[in-house]
Amino acid sequence: MVQQDRAIRTRRLILEAAASVFDDRGYDRATIAEVLERAGVTKGALYFHFASKEALALAVLDEHVLDIAVEPQPIKLQEFVDVTQVLSHRLCSDPIQRGAARLAVEQGSNHLDRKRSMISWTQFVEGVLGEARDRGEVLKSVVIRETAELHVGAFAGIQLMSQTLANRADLNRRVTVLHQHALPCIAVPAILAKLDLDSERGEALDAAIKAGALVDAAAP
Repeated sequence: MVQQDRAIRTRRLILEAAASVFDDRGYDRATIAEVLERAGVTKGALYFHFASKEALALAVLDEHVLDIAVEPQPIKLQEFVDVTQVLSHRLCSDPIQRGAARLAVEQGSNHLDRKRSMISWTQFVEGVLGEARDRGEVLKSVVIRETAELHVGAFAGIQLMSQTLANRADLNRRVTVLHQHALPCIAVPAILAKLDLDSERGEALDAAIKAGALVDAAAP
């Protein structure tokens, strides 16, 4: 068990170091040597977990948004808002989310399959919006698949703009503006009036998620 825990920690350390390098330098310019230096591990330890730079990048992309489990809400669209606000907050501070975001949208090497991140995020949004529709929260005119793709594309563009202009410091506010403009075209008016779009909500929700994870980890 001790060795397994150590292996899990080492893998996470390598992932975070790799994501940081990808965020700073992009996929093509990143090197295994830089990852080793930032992680403080041996080459053997890295290759035990990841066979190549491409495998490292794909693992970072696989981590993107997949561990955001917000508290269930009476209104499913509120969960949709909450996940995007938590992700926005993490893009300001979480090395893996930052690295994955750059890998997903940067133009350059054709050796890395970036589609999987966009596809998985779109499928997630599509699932949440589909459940919201089944609950009667979404306007009947909304085409769920197209709306999910539009949201993912808009979010990707907004986070790039925020990164360029403010190192993502204003990303939560920009995402709130996106919701304020997009949700009236998606949500039933009675539901829209009940949604909390506060741009500071992401930070508080992320702290609650991490606190819950610590409690679960400490449980026998």
